[in-house]
Amino acid sequence: MPNRRFPVPFLLSPLIFLALSTGVCRAQSEGELAAARTLMVESELATAGIKDRAILAVMRDVPRHRFVPPASRRYAYHDMSLPIGHGQTISPPFIVAQMTQQLALKPQDNVLEVGTGSGYQAAVLSRLVKEVHTVEIVEELAARATKTFEELGYANIHARMGDGFLGWPEAAPFDKIIVTCSPERVPKPLVEQLREGGRIVIPVGERYQQLLCTFTKRDDKLVVESREPTYFVPMTGSAESLREKLPTGAATRVVNGDFEQLLERGIPAGWYYVRQAAIEQSLARPPGKQCMRFSNAVPGWNSQAMQSIGMDGREVSELAVEVWVQAKEVRGGELPHQQARLLIHFFDENRAPLPQGEVGPWHGNFAWARQQATVDVPSQARGATIVLGLLGATGTLWCDDLTIRASPASTARK
Repeated sequence: MPNRRFPVPFLLSPLIFLALSTGVCRAQSEGELAAARTLMVESELATAGIKDRAILAVMRDVPRHRFVPPASRRYAYHDMSLPIGHGQTISPPFIVAQMTQQLALKPQDNVLEVGTGSGYQAAVLSRLVKEVHTVEIVEELAARATKTFEELGYANIHARMGDGFLGWPEAAPFDKIIVTCSPERVPKPLVEQLREGGRIVIPVGERYQQLLCTFTKRDDKLVVESREPTYFVPMTGSAESLREKLPTGAATRVVNGDFEQLLERGIPAGWYYVRQAAIEQSLARPPGKQCMRFSNAVPGWNSQAMQSIGMDGREVSELAVEVWVQAKEVRGGELPHQQARLLIHFFDENRAPLPQGEVGPWHGNFAWARQQATVDVPSQARGATIVLGLLGATGTLWCDDLTIRASPASTARK
């Protein structure tokens, strides 16, 4: 896996948010913001597999801070999601660049985006293609994005409020389609509106387990080109009413905690944002034959894997967490929070961060050992994200057999 500077997901504890506020994203002037934007592109995108020079140039130019709420602008040039209201988020810059790269854009393309959100993805696309049509189901977000497009002079973006499941038939056919929210399956209207030979990049699957897929339309059918685990907010409207697999119970289970299930190219099923990590054969840890190995030589650089799970704090009071770990020369990074460990970031119904739980931190050298902890679940929790790995520390860490068991509240919390 390529090296990357430590990207901080939007689901962070207040202490880490405070630490970030003293960093590069305190920049206020346009010059400082431009410098922060350039640093983000060089350290978070170019080193992580974004090779298209045109995309990198656009990411250096488009002012992401104009697409996030004022209270979050200090974090605009960290590789992290940020809440934008109405339970929605702006995607991390790496995901924006990755999806844009997977579209294989051409200057003459007519592109449909489903899920305008903040408008940042559409702004990036507009600098690379002829026309962008973008649909947003939340009226306030659609209006806010349209205003930002006008203020920044993005004249080739056409935005409207509507159900993205239905696409934009009046503007079809589209050469490329990008979907920034997750339906269970690819909506049929989008397939019909995609030009023969065109591409669609879309996250599909269940609420907490999704695959980011790239399809090419051939003979009126979608042929998969690539897929990898991811996590996006769900597509609402018609897509939500058609879901067959809805989350059940107060907490969903960890998927592939033993790292035995692999997708193509050795990608571990269920885990996303995998950085400086790989599946390794390990006969020393029965009953499985495989484990996840994290390695990092540069303090502060990222080595991790993430997974999101459903969690209702009204019904679950605590989590019993267990994971097997082995360490070799593991040392903390340059900042206090850069420690090898397992974090559980809880978030509320608006995707705002809540207090986190953890197992660890781990240091030094030790053979396989079972690590356990009991984590309190905030009553406001409506979901959680697991982050496992070195997390800015250095050395080598092996992990296996992760399990999380939810304990129901003795009296349901309201």
